[in-house]
Amino acid sequence: MIVPETIGRLKTAPQTPLRLVDGAAALAAIGTAKPLATPAGYVFVAEEAAAENSRATGVLQRVEMDVSVVLVTQNVSDALGGAAAGDVEALKAWTKAQLLGWQPPSAEDVLTYVGGRMVRARDGLVWWELTFATATYLEA
Repeated sequence: MIVPETIGRLKTAPQTPLRLVDGAAALAAIGTAKPLATPAGYVFVAEEAAAENSRATGVLQRVEMDVSVVLVTQNVSDALGGAAAGDVEALKAWTKAQLLGWQPPSAEDVLTYVGGRMVRARDGLVWWELTFATATYLEA
């Protein structure tokens, strides 16, 4: 549930700069092509790690996860991509402001910032991945 909750937060934030917010399937569908609209954000769980079971009977495990947001922006006003690079900095700051310290309803912890990385920069598009951490519990 964390991914849909995060998508909803980014979509409905006041004055959102993102024209498109979707999940991993939509990101996979476009591959390296231009998104249907930019700026765009794609949200998915990049990694999960479960702790050992903490119960003698039944199961209770803390699951820590990394939630990634891939931001894609386009600005072809200069041939070298400097304008798009400036745009992605503003998108990064806005996305961090929306998610840092926010607790998705289905999570046990607030989102904390892990880091970011350049995914690709070409043809006037800049792709940047931000990673946030949170946790949930599995119980059976």
